[in-house]
Amino acid sequence: MTHTQDPQPDSQQPDLQQATSNTTDAAQSAMDAAALQAQVQELQDQCLRAQAEVQNARRRADEEVQKARKFGIESFAESMLPVLDSLEAALAIPNGTADQLREGTDATLRQLQSALERNKVLAIAPQQGDKFDPNLHQAISVVPAPEGVTLEPNSIVNVLQKGYLIADRVLRPALVMVSPA
Repeated sequence: MTHTQDPQPDSQQPDLQQATSNTTDAAQSAMDAAALQAQVQELQDQCLRAQAEVQNARRRADEEVQKARKFGIESFAESMLPVLDSLEAALAIPNGTADQLREGTDATLRQLQSALERNKVLAIAPQQGDKFDPNLHQAISVVPAPEGVTLEPNSIVNVLQKGYLIADRVLRPALVMVSPA
């Protein structure tokens, strides 16, 4: 007689599947955790590098600002050296005539004006009759217009001293006398 075993209900099989599933889930979770940890480490490294890069950029910018402050006047000083040379040359001539002194002074003045213009220092030179502009002019007094001259109210009557702009900013306003309002 052959004996056949009754198949027993496979009560262990679901446990095995669940255990395998739990093991797979645990292994997957461990792999996910390791991947996340690696990603966290990489992001921390990137953050540290970014912070170091920002600090280096800030340090370089500070150094550039310091250099700009220290040497910013260099081109202006170079422009002024020929004026200095001309003045020293004029003083080196012991017996210059009035005409020679006048000619040398005119040449030196042109050099100075040219040096100022190259460095964006421009004259504010209003003329009689120009409209008074408080942004460019400083009124010293209010005076009537000279005889025979008709001026509108608040017009420039006389210029006492030129003013100067540096890169569109008033360095010194022109000193003027204006007509009454």
